[in-house]
Amino acid sequence: MSLVDVVIPTYNHAPMMREALRSLVAQTEHRWHAYIVNNHSTDDTMQVIESFADPRMTCINFANHGVIGASRNTGITAGKAEFVAFLDSDDIWYPDKLARVLAAFAPGVDLVCHAERWVETDGTARVVEYGSGGRDNYDALLFDGNALSTSAVTMRRSLLELVHGFDTDPSIVTAEDYDLWLRAARNGGRLVFLPQALGEFRRRHGSESSRIARNAEAERTVLRKHFAGVGASRTKLRQRRRFALVDYGAARSYQRDGEVAKSWAALLRCIATYPMLLRPYAALALLVRDTIIRRGTRV
Repeated sequence: MSLVDVVIPTYNHAPMMREALRSLVAQTEHRWHAYIVNNHSTDDTMQVIESFADPRMTCINFANHGVIGASRNTGITAGKAEFVAFLDSDDIWYPDKLARVLAAFAPGVDLVCHAERWVETDGTARVVEYGSGGRDNYDALLFDGNALSTSAVTMRRSLLELVHGFDTDPSIVTAEDYDLWLRAARNGGRLVFLPQALGEFRRRHGSESSRIARNAEAERTVLRKHFAGVGASRTKLRQRRRFALVDYGAARSYQRDGEVAKSWAALLRCIATYPMLLRPYAALALLVRDTIIRRGTRV
């Protein structure tokens, strides 16, 4: 009987999937069962899965029609273990991840999230700790932003069933995880954050600008959904600040991808929405500096 079910959605990630599964097999905690939900990949994904020949791995071929939350829900419902962990097929875990996370589930703890090592495409890396600033409750997650990463989260099945898993609304794709953490906290789930980096999140740059725009709109949709339930007029200013943070995050993504004009536009929207937020002014100063440097280089 497995102690934890590991849900791994995938689509055409064969080389990275091999690394993800190797990191799973290397866990010091062996009482797991993986449900790999394959969105009918057209690469070598199936051969990679079959090469492990591990009875603790079950592959489910499932067409999610672009809604990754549907794949995750399929993996959740296939299992029976008390705990459910999520591993994206382009991320990896360190060998003691499951052991240390499961040890953190004291009575009353419903969700554990650990720090991750963010690895950039150029090989540089940094450790990111989640949950900073006391974001272990609904209000903090709602008004200050997402503080969890899917591949770093393990939850009690009872809480997942209480909130009915991931929302499969296509309009919140890429922000469906944020919505789940919010609903978990709103329904009384107790969140615990571990400062140790127990896995690696592989950052993919070069994202097309349309994807950044879709991500930002998905986050806004999640916020509108939850703000509708808040209702109190005294939160209007906090809501404006939160929407401004969405534009700020989009601006930084545009900036990393070299989309200077779109970064400018997003920062100006951010300031127009909530002029008291200081971060966009600093980002604008950096953009001005970089623009001057580039023009000087051309001369």
